[in-house]
Amino acid sequence: MLLRKRTVVVHDDSSDYSDEEDEALEEEEEEEDVVKEEEADLREGGEQDDAAGDGDDDEEGDQRSSVTKKARISISLKGAKVCKVCKAKDHQAGFVGSVYMDCPNKPCYLCKKPGHTTLTCPHRIATEHGVVAALRKHSMGLVDFVHERQLRHHLPPVKLTPVIPNGVDSAVIRLHSRRVTYLEFHPTKDNFLISGDKKGQIGIWDFEKVFEKTVYDQIHTCLVNSIKFHPWQDGMLYTASSDGKVCYTDLETAVPVEIFDLNPDGWAGPSTWRMMYAMDLNAIRNLALAADNFGFLYQLDMRSNLKVGKPIGVHKKGTKVVGLHCHPIEPDLFLTCGNDHTARIWDMRMLDSDSCLAELQHSRVVTSAYFSPVTGTKILTTCQDNRIRVWDNICADLTTCSREIVHSHDFNRYLTSFKAEWDPKDPSECLTVIGRYISDDFQGVALHPIDFIDISTGQLVEQVFDHSITTICPVNKLHPRINVMATGSSRSLFIWKPKEESDVGANGTESEQKKQIKLRIYEADGGKSGKGKSKHDYDDDDDDDFSSCKKKGSKGEGPSSSKVARPRRRC
Repeated sequence: MLLRKRTVVVHDDSSDYSDEEDEALEEEEEEEDVVKEEEADLREGGEQDDAAGDGDDDEEGDQRSSVTKKARISISLKGAKVCKVCKAKDHQAGFVGSVYMDCPNKPCYLCKKPGHTTLTCPHRIATEHGVVAALRKHSMGLVDFVHERQLRHHLPPVKLTPVIPNGVDSAVIRLHSRRVTYLEFHPTKDNFLISGDKKGQIGIWDFEKVFEKTVYDQIHTCLVNSIKFHPWQDGMLYTASSDGKVCYTDLETAVPVEIFDLNPDGWAGPSTWRMMYAMDLNAIRNLALAADNFGFLYQLDMRSNLKVGKPIGVHKKGTKVVGLHCHPIEPDLFLTCGNDHTARIWDMRMLDSDSCLAELQHSRVVTSAYFSPVTGTKILTTCQDNRIRVWDNICADLTTCSREIVHSHDFNRYLTSFKAEWDPKDPSECLTVIGRYISDDFQGVALHPIDFIDISTGQLVEQVFDHSITTICPVNKLHPRINVMATGSSRSLFIWKPKEESDVGANGTESEQKKQIKLRIYEADGGKSGKGKSKHDYDDDDDDDFSSCKKKGSKGEGPSSSKVARPRRRC
């Protein structure tokens, strides 16, 4: 009898599988076919030997032992391909190359409506889908007509073609040790950019010289949520952070003055820890307004850097106030937004917890709210329901918004929140910029572009991207005076400028040779950071706002420890 050694390979695969496993399984099946053919050949050889009847038993045993083969039997317990989202077996969800396939049994990830997937969503094909354009004068009522004549009469009647900064001009890679949370341009020096990160560091970068940079440590110990320059002293900086402090810092010496500290006794647990999330300056009233994570507003006198009055609840108690913006013309008005799904308009002259002038309702958390930069008659909000909402007239009925624009920005874990911001140079108050979460396929690479949207029509003016930026770009800031945009992506900073017509080819893309000559990149850490990490590691290993405070407290320092700030590195 012919003896064969058998090796049994058992696959016990769950619903998590990959293309590599499928290829391996196909190879094993091919090996099974080869083994079966070899076994058939051996059987035919054995039958021929039996028919011949030659040789004695010893010779037959030696011959059979010499032809002993190892047959491999593969038993797979893996069933049909299962969707990771709904666990159905007739489809699968996930990346196919550089394109992400949605589960057809779930609502669209972009517009949150059933019946189609993200790839076929009409809002992805055309951002203006379902958007009602701004009304014209002949269809306006009396209030709208007065609004146009008295408040917006100096705006140009013809909308000018915007100049879009669509090419990366310079970059500093890994300037910060954690993700960038805030960007601000210097008020008088056009080539200086100030940045803050999750660890509390403040960075200063001259993006024209590229290598001129400074990073200050220990001004704050947690997220830097807001950076504002003093209205009359361009070397002095107000910063608000999740460590509960508002600091007044000289950029030359980096010595912070704590205007006030909401946590003088240090870390005592998340239930009592107060964080500063939003801040803005009212130059006419000489006030700095700041709001915390418990829904309270604080007023600071910029002449004496002292707190004025008592805290006032401007949002539901216990909810974060994540946005605050003062009106550009009317000094008594300001706008707040928070986690209670509302944005509210307030008057400084009658400031009380129940005295808001208007409440703008949203379905989810409102991450930002801004008055329009020129006249202040429009309001732009960003909500976690993938909607950008616009109110065209703050003097009219604010119960419902003028239009909703569907846009992908509802992911904020391990990311700084997406915020749609106005272009301060646009006299028509129509152009806005916001980063995009859902990636698109650009020449076989999944990239996350930055969108320029006309909020009067909802149309996508331009989507800008660069193949060297493969990470998401949630923090974007347009320069108030020149055609420049700054982007904070992960720990790096990028500067965008308009591409020259001579640099753009016939297909609308910049040639690689010219791009390599023009692009100026500086690696702040010498390219050492990130080595040895797994490809699955995140830039931020936690999404807890209290994490930095708890780590400081565990070392005995405490988040409220007073230390002289010093530069971490300077070039």
